[in-house]
Formats: sequence, structure tokens, C-alpha cells
Amino acid sequence: MRRMAVGMFALAVMTSAACHKNKAPVARPATPASMPSSTAPPPPSPPSPVPAPTMVPPEPVREDAIASASLDDLNKNSPLKPVFFEYDSDELSTEAQQALNENAGVLKKYATWAVTIEGHCDERGTAEYNLALGERRAIAARTYLVSLGIPAERVRVVSYGKEFPFEQGHDESAWSKNRRAHFVITAK
Repeated sequence: MRRMAVGMFALAVMTSAACHKNKAPVARPATPASMPSSTAPPPPSPPSPVPAPTMVPPEPVREDAIASASLDDLNKNSPLKPVFFEYDSDELSTEAQQALNENAGVLKKYATWAVTIEGHCDERGTAEYNLALGERRAIAARTYLVSLGIPAERVRVVSYGKEFPFEQGHDESAWSKNRRAHFVITAK
């Protein structure tokens, strides 16, 4: 037991001697925040404020009135112009060709449309003669449109002769309006 008491005493002396050899840690002042450390990168700058988006109203979507119209409305206010002819003629005048050029532009824009060209005549002449003349007029207009690149299967012809006058009357003013090729949109 004595040995044990001596061992404990020696252990206590060593422990106390060891404690005296270690110095207490010294508190050092922290680096001020305003002085950047030479080893650490500077803190990132705050993000620049995002400007509030300017509210621009969307541009109104203008639906094409022609494309959305019914066939009845299209034919009431047709974008296709009639073609007029001289007395007893199926020859296309310069004005008729100009109207057909404009009609071809419309038909190219609306490539799904199908039309019927109605051939009409004035009241002079027999019913049979006017039916044949009306057909020749409609065919002349169709042939010209096909020459401008309109597919032939989109354009039908029919003749009404003198049966459906556009203008009622028995003078040249009325007759000149009835000698025509009239365009009817039959499918969209």
C-alpha cells in the first residue's frame, strides 16, 4: 500500500507540474470587418437591384376578319371582284385582267378557298345563246386565273345566262352590269 500511495503522490506531482508548463491561451482581437484579410477574398458586392419590369400591354391580336367570316358573309362582302365584258364578247379587257390579278392574289392568300365563277349575260339574245356566252365568259376568267397559278381544281364554272340579272333595267347602264363573271366562294 505504501507503494500505491507513493505512486499516487508521484502522479499528482507530475500532473501539477505538467499544468504549470502549459501557458494559458492568449485571446487575440478579431480582424475588424472593414479591414479585409489579405488571404481571404473580398466578400461579394450586393446584387444590383432588378428594375421592375415595365408593363407593356400585349399587342392586340387582330384576327383576320376575312378568314373568320362565314361563307354567307364572305359572299355578301366578297373580296373577289367581278369581271365585266363588252356586249356579245368573252374577251378579257385590261380592266378585267386587273380584277383577275387582284382576285388571284386573294386566292393565293387563302389557299384553301374554292370558288365558282358564274357567267352572266344581259337580257338581249336567246336563253340558249346567253347560256353558252355566260359559260365562255366564266371559262375565260378561270383560264386566266389558272395561268396565274391558281389550281384548276379550286375553280368551278357555271353559266346562268340572262336568268339572274344583277341590275334590273332595260338600258345599257343595266346591261353593262349584267355582262359579268361573278365569283362565289364555295368552300374555305
